[in-house]
Amino acid sequence: MKKDGIKKMAANTSTPTAFKTQVPVRPKPPLWLYFGAAGSLLALIVLCVAWELFLAPLRPGGSWMVLKVLPLLLPLRGVLKRDIYTMQWSSMLILIYFAEGIVRATSDSNHLSAMLGWGEVALTCIYFVCSIMYLQPYKKAAKAATKEAIEKASRSR
Repeated sequence: MKKDGIKKMAANTSTPTAFKTQVPVRPKPPLWLYFGAAGSLLALIVLCVAWELFLAPLRPGGSWMVLKVLPLLLPLRGVLKRDIYTMQWSSMLILIYFAEGIVRATSDSNHLSAMLGWGEVALTCIYFVCSIMYLQPYKKAAKAATKEAIEKASRSR
């Protein structure tokens, strides 16, 4: 009986209209864009490690260039969790690897290393395009919310 009274009280209480706010709808970008970004980041990490350890290292037996993978590990957790902020800054970080891939693809005398450079370029392009397209609905929603807030603020004056 006591539980019924609590349920009735909860049903009768209502939030004043002054305190009701609209909850923004979270945009739903296509899932394949997320998988494209996450998959290309993982593939780029594997490619860079394999490249510098045993596929075509700068020195026989591997080189310290394998450490270039460490910056790619920083955004990995956030990208896998679909964190918007991480995907934004990692799309700028990936451009360093694009530049490195272009330089090594066009300047390495070893044919395998040059092909790996083009592979790095392809993976960075896939990551960049997928992450930018994945973030586009969030950017549109943020712009609309900002515009609405500005209009609401200007009407209340």
